[in-house]
Amino acid sequence: MEYHRIADTDLNLSALCYGMMSFGTELKGQDADRMYIAFRQAGGNFFDTAHCYAFWLPDGLGASERELGQCLRRHGDRDQVVIATKGGHPAHEQGYPRPDRYLSSEVIASDITESLQRLDVEMIDLYYLHRDDTRVSVGEIIETLNAEIAGGRLRYLGASNWSIRRIAEANDYARSHGLRGFVASQPQWNLARSNAGPPKSDLDMRSFSDEDAQWHAGQNLAVIPYSPTACGYFATDGKADRFSFDNPVSRTRLQRTQQLAAELGCTPNQVALAYLRQQPFVVIPIIGTKQMPHLLDALGALRVKLTADQVRWLCGP
Repeated sequence: MEYHRIADTDLNLSALCYGMMSFGTELKGQDADRMYIAFRQAGGNFFDTAHCYAFWLPDGLGASERELGQCLRRHGDRDQVVIATKGGHPAHEQGYPRPDRYLSSEVIASDITESLQRLDVEMIDLYYLHRDDTRVSVGEIIETLNAEIAGGRLRYLGASNWSIRRIAEANDYARSHGLRGFVASQPQWNLARSNAGPPKSDLDMRSFSDEDAQWHAGQNLAVIPYSPTACGYFATDGKADRFSFDNPVSRTRLQRTQQLAAELGCTPNQVALAYLRQQPFVVIPIIGTKQMPHLLDALGALRVKLTADQVRWLCGP
């Protein structure tokens, strides 16, 4: 396992992050333990969950955080792992009622309180805001989060599905006021081309663009992307999640990952992960697998090294 020190923090994170969305619902008890232990034995120390997981399933709301907390208690390794969770998510009609101002100080504080209780921890290592709300000033948001840091409930801050413009504004405000800003960003990013297009509102998920990559490289801001393998698109010869990712650009990139995988003696999925990891700034993909073979395949990507020419060729014309 490789590790990355995140700029302006003392966080030393494993090169892959384990996404816990399925924990507590599809993975419970011994099944969850098997996956948790395999990741830890491989050197993994970085786990990602969210306040809203998995409200779309029966009895799913909060299940992910609770199961992660139970894993920590069962294995007694809280002091050896880094916990990231997310709050500040807008309402969803399927079972996640929220106030209209979901980034108000009261809602953020309530989300943190509930996450701490579910995780059964005293402090969250990396706390993301799950969405932006441009009706709220970055100054108000940064002040709210820094009050939580001062109160000992948060260590470091991240932004999920935020635009680079708003992240820049927030970090400029933090610097000018002697406060902590965002040290990581969590967008959707993978080698495929998303069919979703640019976000139409703060409520939408945000896919990483070439402009985003250039800005992050210039700022040395870490990216912790979700859906790093396009939800299995590269592992299934383009059959998985065709609605979200299948298009001429993605098909060309799929063919190139397959060709390169054959040359390197690895899997296309591993090439897709290696592509993200070999950017000119820290990128730690979030792997959210529920199956041991898929976890082992992802861990095998750590052995795959791409040249700069190969990285350019994978996403080139």
